[in-house]
Amino acid sequence: MTDAWLTTITESPQEGFELAIVLSRRGVKYTQPDVDVLKALRPGYASSADALTAASHVIAVNFQTIAAANGYWRKDAASRSGRTQVSGTLQDGSHVAHP
Repeated sequence: MTDAWLTTITESPQEGFELAIVLSRRGVKYTQPDVDVLKALRPGYASSADALTAASHVIAVNFQTIAAANGYWRKDAASRSGRTQVSGTLQDGSHVAHP
C-alpha cells in the first residue's frame, strides 16, 4: 500500500460518490489481491441480485462516510440553494448537521 490515492475532501457530491466507488473497489482489491481469483468469482456475483445489492450497500456506506468528512458539502451548497440545515444528535451523543 504505497500509493497514496485517498483524499476525503472532494469538490462536489458527484466527486464524493465517484470516490466512494473507487474506495469500494479498492477494498475488494486489497481483500483479494489475486486478479485471477477475482475474475473467476465475477460471474457468480454479476448475476446475483443479492450480491449486487450488497455491493451497492458498500458504496452507499462509503459515500455516507465521504459526505460526512466533507461536511455534507453544506457550507457552499446550502448558502447557494437557500436551504436550511437540520441538526441532530447521534446515539453516542455526537452532533451532526444534515443538509
